[in-house]
Amino acid sequence: MEDFTAGTTQSQPTRRQSTLGAEWDIRIKQLVADWGAAKSPDLIEEIIITALKMARDKMGTGDLKLMNRSLKELRYAAKMFSGYRQFRKVCVFGSARTPPSEAQYKVAEDFARKMVAHNYMVITGGGDGIMGAAQRGAGREHSFGLNIRLPFEQRANETIHGDPKLVNFNYFFTRKLNFVKETHAFALFPGGFGTMDEGFEVLTLMQTGKARIIPVVLLDKPGGTYWETWMKFLTEHLFKLGYVSSEDFHFFKIVPNVDEAIREILHFYSVYQSSRWVGERLVIRMSHKLPKKAIAELNQTFADIVRTGEIVQGSAFPQEKNEAEMAGSDQHSDPKFVPLREVEEASTRS
Repeated sequence: MEDFTAGTTQSQPTRRQSTLGAEWDIRIKQLVADWGAAKSPDLIEEIIITALKMARDKMGTGDLKLMNRSLKELRYAAKMFSGYRQFRKVCVFGSARTPPSEAQYKVAEDFARKMVAHNYMVITGGGDGIMGAAQRGAGREHSFGLNIRLPFEQRANETIHGDPKLVNFNYFFTRKLNFVKETHAFALFPGGFGTMDEGFEVLTLMQTGKARIIPVVLLDKPGGTYWETWMKFLTEHLFKLGYVSSEDFHFFKIVPNVDEAIREILHFYSVYQSSRWVGERLVIRMSHKLPKKAIAELNQTFADIVRTGEIVQGSAFPQEKNEAEMAGSDQHSDPKFVPLREVEEASTRS
């Protein structure tokens, strides 16, 4: 899968970082080999080492239950999503309390329907309101529901209820991780604490370089002022007080209608496909080659963030080709059709 951290996960050393001593390390290595873990066996070995260390850390049962359940939830969700890597996905956030009679409900339904027409799948929190509207528009076949177990309010909507692509999470943090990890764009509709929480977390992760930069569009009903009011708070308070910078406002876009939202997402991926770090180089995958003039302009415009050398256009690094063969190529990131740009940058933000 594409690395949602913009390469910071895959650029970490793959050699084992922990040990239980030579004797136990050999036994664990043999266990993993006997089980038949052909893919990244060193990482499986380290997971086992971590679990065994927990057994001697004298931590409470509550901590063990939290870690155990979290790993199970992450594993199950990853297994479910693995069958749909060939599709890009858009994640829709919005209030579960929005009734079908509200105009923004119909906007969310229309947005999801049109995104599916462009070969996208739709991820929501699996609840009613805006989430239910988006999944009604997308249809069951093209929907994912990441539901959360709550004592009140949240339940699976009728479109996704009972579908294998519905995952029920016990923890918000594992659920939110999957929202960010599995999607290629976000669409936010008016909502309450949950929508604000999810929206600000996405922006924070991109701002701090902990998640790849992807489109974030903010939609409302025709003539609605929800996001304009939100924007006024950001500019008159957060910005004026120095808590955010002017560059941070480029992480999202308030759009007037569904067509503009779709245009923004599709345009983002019209040339760019994905990015990742390979050692000290930031590699940007593109759908087609750029002319030499464009490369020259990039070098002139972004010279201040290039550590050494220059921005160049080339082919995949050997280690990338090997990883792609092991992981299996996604339809939208097949290395045979994706020239690479090798950029030595000080940060993923440009």
